[in-house]
Amino acid sequence: VQLQASGGGLVQAGASLRLSCQASEIRVGNFNMGWFRQAPGKEREFVAAVRWNSATYYSDSVKGRFTCSRSNLRNTVYLQMNSLKPDDTAVYYCAATSRIGSPNTLNEYNYWGQGTLVTVSS
Repeated sequence: VQLQASGGGLVQAGASLRLSCQASEIRVGNFNMGWFRQAPGKEREFVAAVRWNSATYYSDSVKGRFTCSRSNLRNTVYLQMNSLKPDDTAVYYCAATSRIGSPNTLNEYNYWGQGTLVTVSS
């Protein structure tokens, strides 16, 4: 299973970015897909998730600014990030799991992508 994350970059505060996660060997519509991020010196944390039944979940820090979605046709999961803040600076990872557990729990996910760096300047 491969999860290829892309779309990161350097932006100014208030800007938008869209991250993509292209999956291979699994169908994103059949899995629970999550986005996590890890800032320098900090632990990896939950950002957003979209479950197989299309239910979405967000951390409090991104709710209202980020949108997680998927395209079954493209077998890709997206994270639309608006109103970016310097605190959003991190490496963003996509993850997949076939387990029915809490979508915001890192250990529930058994497949991980390589991460894409998002840097937000003030």
